[in-house]
Amino acid sequence: MSEFFQGIPYAILLLVLGFLLLVKGADAFVEGCSSIAKRFHVPSLIIGMTIVAMGTSLPETAVSITASVSGNNALAVSNAVGSNIFNLMIVVGVCAVLTPVAVQIGILKRDFPLSIGCAVLLLILGAVGMTLGRVDGAVFIVLFALFLLYMIRSARKSGKGEAGEEGELLAEAEGMTVMPIPKSLIFIIVGAAAIALGSDWVVDGATTVASAMGISQNLIGLTIVAFGTSLPELVTSVVAAKKKEVDMALGNVIGSNIFNILMVLGMAAAISPMAFLTENIIDIVILIVFSVIVWIMAWTKKELDRKEGILMVLLYAAYVVYICIR
Repeated sequence: MSEFFQGIPYAILLLVLGFLLLVKGADAFVEGCSSIAKRFHVPSLIIGMTIVAMGTSLPETAVSITASVSGNNALAVSNAVGSNIFNLMIVVGVCAVLTPVAVQIGILKRDFPLSIGCAVLLLILGAVGMTLGRVDGAVFIVLFALFLLYMIRSARKSGKGEAGEEGELLAEAEGMTVMPIPKSLIFIIVGAAAIALGSDWVVDGATTVASAMGISQNLIGLTIVAFGTSLPELVTSVVAAKKKEVDMALGNVIGSNIFNILMVLGMAAAISPMAFLTENIIDIVILIVFSVIVWIMAWTKKELDRKEGILMVLLYAAYVVYICIR
């Protein structure tokens, strides 16, 4: 029995339970925070742009911070970068295979260049000294705050965000119910506890699997952990694609990718400096290349069709093969 608690089956069980706790904990935490914000008459627009928008990145944030604090820096960086690549190539790619994904001009002119710029900044800061320090983390957090302010201002200018990604976040925030304060607090506490415990289990499970199988934490972070923390986005997008409601798919993914770099890695680096590996640099370059490819494809017809979706999935498959054999 003791061997089970030290072996791969137990580590995989930890990973699965950890992912479940992260997803359910994030949902409860967002619902509790949104309810309290609404009770104190915080505008739905602000709730949508902050609490709801950041809720999708809570799993990545928790895992990366836990990994950073526990000294598993390779897992912290690869989780965020791997999630971004998975979100862009698989979440959007699968949607495009199922139904054409319309792309708004605002995403092409504003969000996409910003997402690529964040990845380039991460590449530069990480390559200088091969570390992401506290000052770098603080820079990312400040940029994240400015990004949020810009989103709120932009949503207000466009008629309180009735269209676009901001409109979807606003609608989601408005749809949340106002619970009694004690119940809201319970949701927040239970959600935060589930996120904390889930992130611990995911990091412990991932490091155990990596060491037992003789593979790097970087590979585990880019594949299993990135897939697990991005699973909610994939499921939501596939369901939306089947209902032919994927207008916001690309905008949501780009927004999530910006959050993952600026907030997830920013907070992790500010708490505990993270050493960069050569593999991290290569993966960020691949993220930038993939982003430019998708950006160009999206510009051509202002949508991503089935052929382009298949190409995106195949590119991701080739990338997975590459990181497994390198």
